[in-house]
This record gives sequence, structure tokens and C-alpha cells, in this order.
Amino acid sequence: MATDLGDAIRSMVAEKNISEDLVLNTIEEILRAAYKRKFGTEENAVIEFNEDFSSVELSSRRKIVDDDDWYNEVTEIALSDAKEIHEECEIGDELLIPVDLKDFDRISVQSAKQRARQSFRDIQKDTLYSEFKAKEGQLIIGYFRRQVPNGDIYVDIGSTEGILPRRYQSSRESYGSNDKIKCYVETVEKAERGVRVVLSRTSTELIRHLFEVEIPEIAQNQIDIIKIVREAGYRSKVAVASRDNEIDPVGACVGLKGNRIQTIMGEIEGEKIDILRYDTNPLNYIRNALSPAQVKDVVVLDKNIFHAVAIVDESQLSLAIGKQGLNVRLANKLVDWIIDVKTQAQFNELDIAIEARSRAESFFGKPDEFGEIPRFDEQFPVTVADLEEAPPVLEESLVDEDEIALSDLPMDARLLQKLQFHDVYSVEEFINLTEDDISSFSDLSGEEVIAIKDTINEYVDIVEDEENEDTEYVCPSCGSAITIDMTVCPTCGTGLAFEVE
Repeated sequence: MATDLGDAIRSMVAEKNISEDLVLNTIEEILRAAYKRKFGTEENAVIEFNEDFSSVELSSRRKIVDDDDWYNEVTEIALSDAKEIHEECEIGDELLIPVDLKDFDRISVQSAKQRARQSFRDIQKDTLYSEFKAKEGQLIIGYFRRQVPNGDIYVDIGSTEGILPRRYQSSRESYGSNDKIKCYVETVEKAERGVRVVLSRTSTELIRHLFEVEIPEIAQNQIDIIKIVREAGYRSKVAVASRDNEIDPVGACVGLKGNRIQTIMGEIEGEKIDILRYDTNPLNYIRNALSPAQVKDVVVLDKNIFHAVAIVDESQLSLAIGKQGLNVRLANKLVDWIIDVKTQAQFNELDIAIEARSRAESFFGKPDEFGEIPRFDEQFPVTVADLEEAPPVLEESLVDEDEIALSDLPMDARLLQKLQFHDVYSVEEFINLTEDDISSFSDLSGEEVIAIKDTINEYVDIVEDEENEDTEYVCPSCGSAITIDMTVCPTCGTGLAFEVE
């Protein structure tokens, strides 16, 4: 069969983004399917393309047998018939006999065409899926194409269209024809008619990727983004920390004269972004999280449910709370604490000031001992190293007399402080913790847990009580085996009584 396939194959490779090998394999499968429908088998079908793929030939491979023998006309051919095709052939040789598709019935041809269409659709779908699945969780640039009545926007992202659902659109943004849109690829999944690529403009990961693009120190892992919280279209808060004490993480993210953060804000249509310093001390972290408001003091009300009060001046109250409570709501999500914002007068009316302050200082130390954490626009910020020099305040009064206090061991003071924050004061309390309990302590790293265990193992001899209710004893009369739960010997009937020494 000779057909002009070269142009069709090259066009499919270029336009449909399908590899040449896949196209050729699909054509071969289609021809084999048509051959099998006509002859009942495809084992002896031979398909050959010429060098430029401009034509393809379908042949039937048949074995030459003696004229007097019974033979299968599909896979074998009589010697006399074979001589007409090739004079020098012999019994046992194989011949390739060309097959003309015109000899195929209409149903076989139609079935082959349908299979071809379906195969190419599946190949194109798989190729598109693989292409965009690799981009899941990344930024992608597309162009506005159309908006449907329910508010969803379709975006041209190259070889297919992505969908920007209404729920993933920022309230500040609107688009016109061919407007450029930078989106975060939320999910990629196969659909009935191709691939469904779901885009987002509201994800916190969009902010993270914009920071990585605009701030080299983040891309180079010199600065870490600890957490991002966001109400798209209104405000975002980003907590950052530096791995190098000589790099101010907040200043690096803001940039000279605010050029870096202004570029990022421009990408999200002017949405406000607060950049703040992450701090392992919850009191200081809460102070920072309420920026741009200035917090005078932070008092812990209940550490078990992570409830604290931030005390601010009257002039800072509305700024700390934010419009419709937005600022304090984002701060709650950022630090995972319940934060109430009060003025000093309001806090005094709660009648808990003295008790709460005493409890907070016992766990975290006085704020003055840690030093004020400056806002990002201050000229000389305190480094992490400065904070680490401050001695923490530790408790010993919550340890029973018959227990060994962790503070009696030569253990780092900050590790003791973290354990006390989780109500762990003695060696016995730490030993009784399960692995799940320890892993729930998010402020303790794996290395710190190992350091605590090594210190306990080195300085404390741990003896485990072993009790076994099934311990066997001997009857004093007959010598038969008895257990502690017996009142009468089952062998001789002697009454039994056990006393604990």
C-alpha cells in the first residue's frame, strides 16, 4: 500500500506535539488491527515505512509448503503459487506478499479509522498531561481568552487552555482580551476532552514563588520563608528567618527603597504584604505578627490553648486589629495562637494582669531579657545571635520530690525552656512521652530530641519495673505448679494465700 504519509506525520508531530515514534507506532497498530479483522491473525503481518515516511507497505509473511500438503492459506502458500512470485524459492522459505487495503471490507476500514482517531486523541491527551503535570506547583504565564457566565476565566497557556475558577481569583483584579496573567498551577488532571489545568491567583504559594523570583537570597536558601498567610486582594503576612546572622531577612526582602517588595506587590495588583521576622519565642513572634502596629507588651493567658493578649496604645488599637479584624485574624493564623488585642486600660479591667504576667515570664522570660524585636524599617535590627545570648527563666517547682528534675542535668537551657513550655519538667515525664507526643512538639528539632535523650542516658540510670501476673509458684504440699490468682491447689486441694513482701 502506497500512501503519502510524510506530510501528515510531520504535521502531527509539529501541531499536536506528538513524538514521531508514537505516530509511527500508532499507524502500525491500526494497520495490524485491520489485518487481523480480515485474516483473523496479525502474527504474520509485516509493516514497512520508507526512509522519508512518505509511504507505508503492508505485507503478509507466508511459509512455502508442498502442493500436496494441507496448508493454512493465511500463513502458508503452495510451492507452485510461490514460483509465480519468485522462481528461485523453495519449500521452507518465506515470502512477503503485498496486501492491498482495497481488498479489505468496508467495516474493517471504518474500524481502523475510528481506532486511529481515538489513538491519536489518547496520545495527545497523555502528552499534554505529562507536559503540564510537570508544571504543577509552579508559576505559569498565560493570556486571557474568555470569561464564562459563572465567572471562570479561560487562559491560553500554550498547547492548551487553563481554567482560572472564580474562587481562585483575587477581588482586586479584572482582565481584558489578551491580558497577560501570571498564575500558580494548582492541579492538573485528565478530562474527557483533554487535560484540565486549574490555575490560581489566590494561593499562598503564588506569593512564595514571587518571592523566590524577586529575592536572590531566598532562591539561594540564605533566607527561609517560614510561613505565609493571606486573604487574597487585601493583605498577606510573610514570616522570614535568616540562616546567616549577617543578613537581615526583612531588609533583604524589602529591598533598597522597597524596590523588591514593590515589584511583588505590583504582580498582585497592589495587595499589601507585611514582611516580619520569625522568632522562636512566641511573645516576640506575636509582637512581630501584628505589624505594622507597635505592640507594647504580650501576656500569655493560657499556654495550653495558646491564648495571649497583645497590649497596645490607644492610637495603635485600630491598626493592630485592622479593617474588619483582618490584621489580627492573619496574625492568629501566622503564629497559631489566639490573640486578643487590648489597650492597657482594657487589660487591667480583666483583673488577670499580675497572674498572667507571672506565668508568661516563668515560661518565656521577661521581654526585656530577650530584647525588643524591631520592625523591618528600623535601621539596626537585633540579630538571632543577640537573642540567644539572653538567659531563659526556668521552673523547678513543678517537679515531685521523688522525681529527677531535668534542670538538674547538664542540659542546654533553651532545650529545658522548650520542654517546660510543653509541661515536661522531670526525667520521668520525658521518658513517658510517646513518639507521637514528641513529634507534636514543633519547636523541637530531631537533633535536639536526640541531644536530650543522650543527656538522660548518660547521667540517669533508668530501671524499668517488670511485673508479670502469670508468674508460676509451687504448692507447698504437693509441689504442683500454681499461679497467684489461685485460692485452692487444683491437684491436692490445699488452700492458698499470697502475701506481697
